[in-house]
Amino acid sequence: MRDRLNLSLPAELIGRINDIADRKRVTRSAVVEAAVESFLSPDHADMQEAALMRRLDRLSRQVARLERDQRITTETLALFVRFWLTITTPIAPEQQAAAQAKGRERFDGFIETLGKRVQKGRWFADEVVGDTGPETSQDFSKDQ
Repeated sequence: MRDRLNLSLPAELIGRINDIADRKRVTRSAVVEAAVESFLSPDHADMQEAALMRRLDRLSRQVARLERDQRITTETLALFVRFWLTITTPIAPEQQAAAQAKGRERFDGFIETLGKRVQKGRWFADEVVGDTGPETSQDFSKDQ
């Protein structure tokens, strides 16, 4: 069902409506109807804003996860250093050279292992999450 609506528009706007109607080969009513429909429905800017808000929300969640992971990493390192300093006994002066050589050897092995794991895309943190059980693993995967 259609209903009639009479309105007054500036002559310039009516000229633009006539031009568009002629170019598109439609009636002036169709042009005005499309313009009013566009005005009353969510426009492109609103859709872009909504998409941007969804993206910002996703980025906010990702940053929150990064912050959480960084806090866990920092706490893990701090606890390890505290534990290591607590249990490590001082080295006698005559054993210093051997201990330093062994330390370099262990560090080189550590760096080699780290390089291989990074190349393969394997992350220890993923293994730890997998080792904690299916319930915890699923909870972490919800955040990702």
